Amino acid sequence: MKLLRKDAVRWELPREGTMRVPGLVFASEAMVDSLQEEQCLQQVANVATLPGIVKASIAMPDMHWGYGFPIGGVAAFDPDGGIISPGGVGYDINCGVRLLRTGLSVAQVSDRMVNLVAALFRNIPSGVGSARRDVRLAHSEVRDVLDRGAAWAVDAGYGRKEDLANIEAGGRIPDPDPGAVSDRALERGRAQLGTLGSGNHFGEIQRVAEIFDAASAEAFGLFQDQVTVSLHSGSRGLGYQVCDDYLQVMISAARRYGIELPDRQLCCAPLGSPEADRYLGAMAAAANFAFANRQLMTHMTRRTFEEVLGMPPGRIEMEVVYDVCHNMAKFETHQVNGVRKRLCVHRKGATRAFPPEHPETPEAYRRVGQPVLIPGDMGRCSYVLAGTRTAFEETFGSTCHGAGRRMSRSAAARSAKGRPIVRELADRGIIVRSEGRATLLEEIPEAYKDVTDVVNVVHGAGIAKKVAKLVPMGVIKG
Repeated sequence: MKLLRKDAVRWELPREGTMRVPGLVFASEAMVDSLQEEQCLQQVANVATLPGIVKASIAMPDMHWGYGFPIGGVAAFDPDGGIISPGGVGYDINCGVRLLRTGLSVAQVSDRMVNLVAALFRNIPSGVGSARRDVRLAHSEVRDVLDRGAAWAVDAGYGRKEDLANIEAGGRIPDPDPGAVSDRALERGRAQLGTLGSGNHFGEIQRVAEIFDAASAEAFGLFQDQVTVSLHSGSRGLGYQVCDDYLQVMISAARRYGIELPDRQLCCAPLGSPEADRYLGAMAAAANFAFANRQLMTHMTRRTFEEVLGMPPGRIEMEVVYDVCHNMAKFETHQVNGVRKRLCVHRKGATRAFPPEHPETPEAYRRVGQPVLIPGDMGRCSYVLAGTRTAFEETFGSTCHGAGRRMSRSAAARSAKGRPIVRELADRGIIVRSEGRATLLEEIPEAYKDVTDVVNVVHGAGIAKKVAKLVPMGVIKG
């Protein structure tokens, strides 16, 4: 598909056929050729055909092929005539990243890293179908989690009230409808709070390797050679089941409401319809489960550091920098053609990047902008950025969510067959523990784009600004 170059990192996919808006693609010149090969630009064009889409179908530099929407896709819909699509949210509802800072330097933990990684792997179950024996809820308790999110976990003793201030939406998406979540989904989530899962999910002990913006880093509580921890997981089997349940509902709804789809995976329902309302309620409930999940993992991480290092909490000073979603649809107010409008913003493998002084940017960061967390692969690095006014004006306050895959899981596994992945990473100074070798093969660093290249695009575009670079020291995987 033909792209028109707008500047060094912006490309326009012109309107053609039934597209209602153009596509806006953020990419370096080197990235564009691979985008053409993957055919994910066709998905950008497909999204642009959906009713009620506003301004553009947007794709971030970590974009790759997804279910219906590309992963790395952003689209906003006017409630008057627009739609909600599960394919624009994803299977793992509110998959997201939480960054924890500590008061510790690398020198204070370096000789205990093997023990720290082993204990973290033991205390946070990982892998397909992973579950906890010590946190197993009745269906009524799961419904409480779906209603209250991270606050449920804090009140149950898994964390501190001050954690909630630095979580997107305070750790609770409003208007959840636990009654719209199936018994099957409830059963799948009953023993999965506080678990990592598999695939690209991880827990990572890191060091702050470089500071790019001293003022923002200070506001975020980050300093050179500091120890941090990133947790990447979502709503687990519960969220997957919610998506699966509602895809069937939306296929029928699209047919019932006469919505013509270029791809069945874009099945959707008009905003305001009964089908849309039930999905939004179930999606919010699943998102709240994900917030609670990451809150329990935060508690387990704190406990792990205290046990292994033999230090009290006051010396470790493990605090939440931020927790951000990257598979969500949210109602937000944005300006379109100079008019403030309430829109339903889909972010599929994209993350929020709200600017300084925005009321939803946590008070502690109001001067510098919302922390933006962009993880890379387990062998290179991750980045902390800050949200900008440019992002709010151009991309509905959105930016990329990670490095983005460049190899399928099967292709990565084939290319890594026979390689000693754990030893290769150990040679780089990275200790890795995994539930199985298969995940390590699928998650080799080469399976991903270089996150530095991706981050340089969004920084260059001004839709997030670089604050700090984090380098892995220890990683747990599913």
